[in-house]
Amino acid sequence: MKGIVLAGGRGTRLYPLTKSISKQLLPVYDKPLVYYPISTLMLAGIREIAIITTPMSLPLFERLLGTGEDWGVRFTFLEQDEPRGLAEAFLIADEFINGDPVALALGDNIFYSAGLTGLLTEAATLTRGARIFASEVSDPTQFGVVGFDRDGRPASLQEKPPRPASNWAVTGLYFYDRHVIEIAHSVRPSERGELEITDVNRAYLEAGTLEVIRLPRGTAWLDAGTVDSLLQASQFVATLEARQRMKLSCPEEVAYRKGFISREELLALASGHQDEYGAYLRKISDGDQ
Repeated sequence: MKGIVLAGGRGTRLYPLTKSISKQLLPVYDKPLVYYPISTLMLAGIREIAIITTPMSLPLFERLLGTGEDWGVRFTFLEQDEPRGLAEAFLIADEFINGDPVALALGDNIFYSAGLTGLLTEAATLTRGARIFASEVSDPTQFGVVGFDRDGRPASLQEKPPRPASNWAVTGLYFYDRHVIEIAHSVRPSERGELEITDVNRAYLEAGTLEVIRLPRGTAWLDAGTVDSLLQASQFVATLEARQRMKLSCPEEVAYRKGFISREELLALASGHQDEYGAYLRKISDGDQ
């Protein structure tokens, strides 16, 4: 399975912070925001990842991430000149996907739970249909919402509905089989002129091949797309890391624990940091975490 991180758009909800830089390059405590969705895909075992961003930001992502070799992955960088909806990611990445199953992670979404790796690894075994994740929220009118029938199966999908069918919001993490490309090509712009990911998911729902995984209680799902939510995400990460003496979404650690890189390679990465981040990587290599 291949992965896509959608890091395009103008980030207007974060102006003036994002007038000159992509929001996915802004810090969430001790790491750039883009590290978090990348780590999510890596936790699923995905090693071929396309980063979709604006022409202006693309060189900055290339400088930050490089080829991915240091983390045992491979990055491909693709341009989105104008934001035309989430489903456009599949059209832009058509050649990269090349008929394989693919996971899409939104560049401003952060996930954390004790059992997250297992959920992601299982989701990445997908060969038929689609798997999406839903999280219970207090105000579902601000999200895409999934409704369920009496047996707990997905029955409806709504985009920011005034009268939601449930409190379960669709998160920014999606797993699809190889048919997602043809489905994305069939999607037509919505009333707001965008190719909606909800329409892609609805095609799988109507085909009876959409699986909705409800994130269990205790799972944190953060959308760091506004000034307040970006601050809250930083506070969450800072508190978690201080209390548990571990780092959240540290790609170097994920790469090491998943077997993408060796202990020697991890130590080489640690040597490039003369700070607490490097000390943490050295502790990981010594088995202290």
